[in-house]
Amino acid sequence: QVQLVESGGGLVLAGDSLRLSCAASGRTFSSTGMGWFRQAPGKEREFVAAISWSGGRTSYAESVKGRFVISRDNAKNTVYLQMNSLKPEDTAVYYCAASYYRGSTITENEYAYWGQGTQVTVSS
Repeated sequence: QVQLVESGGGLVLAGDSLRLSCAASGRTFSSTGMGWFRQAPGKEREFVAAISWSGGRTSYAESVKGRFVISRDNAKNTVYLQMNSLKPEDTAVYYCAASYYRGSTITENEYAYWGQGTQVTVSS
């Protein structure tokens, strides 16, 4: 069992940066791929970024590539999402998720555990 708690969301201006954190409990964190997803009002949840168990491989949605960076610290059981050059269209609830697998999967149904989400609002 893995429990995930996101933090770091908030209200920022376009062009600003935010760093989201996801603290995980459970012994399997260091051997589990992790991901970030987001859901904007009226839209379906979408993939944002993923990282393999070791941090050696990452995947990004095209819409955030070059602006967002996913990383992890297995000693702290934490995964991060550094978000730079934020745009109003990045406004969403951001969810952290733990995969069934060790890789950096982009497929939502390959994630077993989900956090409650943290709101990110980008104002123009």
